[in-house]
Amino acid sequence: MNPVSTSFPSIKRNQAKSTGESHAYGRAQPIGSNSSIGAILVDTGRLSAENAERIAGLQIEQGKRFGATAIALGLLTEDDVRFALSRQFDNLYLPANDTSLSHQLVAAYKPFSATVEKLRALRGQLMMRWFNAETCHNALAIMSPGAGEGRSFIAANLAIVFSQLGERTLLVDADLRTPCQQDLFKLGNNAGLSGLLANRIGPDAITRIPLLPGLYVLPAGAVPPNPQELLGRPAFADLLKSVIRDFDIVIVDTPAANQYAESQVIAVGTSSALIVARKNLSSVTEMTSLARNLQQNGTKLVGSVLNDF
Repeated sequence: MNPVSTSFPSIKRNQAKSTGESHAYGRAQPIGSNSSIGAILVDTGRLSAENAERIAGLQIEQGKRFGATAIALGLLTEDDVRFALSRQFDNLYLPANDTSLSHQLVAAYKPFSATVEKLRALRGQLMMRWFNAETCHNALAIMSPGAGEGRSFIAANLAIVFSQLGERTLLVDADLRTPCQQDLFKLGNNAGLSGLLANRIGPDAITRIPLLPGLYVLPAGAVPPNPQELLGRPAFADLLKSVIRDFDIVIVDTPAANQYAESQVIAVGTSSALIVARKNLSSVTEMTSLARNLQQNGTKLVGSVLNDF
């Protein structure tokens, strides 16, 4: 076997296979941000041209918005109006009946929910504290002391909301113990980080998610017998340097920090960490211990999140 490569000069990105790309709400061609709500809905088959003219006439007569008039007439639903507005403002989301991805990706399926508003608020705080032009920082490890505290949920949905800003975002699943991202994005469990670090595949294991423009995922791949050794190799540090250079935002999912030592290696590689605690589950003692260990290793603790989702 060839020695493990420690150089990643070119990051190639695959497209995830999907039959539902044309059903994504938001950006689409040829209808776009310059089109009216009526034109968008007619073009996508949600409204007939005759009813669009009827709504437009009554809208002018009553001095109301097109959407409000259509809803009052019973010709459109609130979801129809949100769909059209999302296309006008380039805010992509997926319909509830789409099964291309896991519905745990609430940022993709329920962009108007209270949960996603909290995720956007978290994104805003991170943009001020860490991801900004002045600091030149663009990588973050999502950590928690134990299992079941929501690291993967937060990492995946945070990556989505960053991509919705137009940032080229990479989500790396570095939890080689109990990986979740390949299930959330329905990528399979073959090509991924473990194979890349074992020199079995190349960087084309990074997959573009067509339904979510700007989002890329490097899944964990097959669960290896030696995750700590793989992540401790120079190849992992070199990979992180490469993707940090090539992407605007890099979010890294990690294993349980108080159970597996490689989580600290990952945090050192990203230089920063966000700690996740779950309501009524996480231990204050374990959280304090994790924060102390991160500081001792020179990792910047950007903040903490109480996960009650």
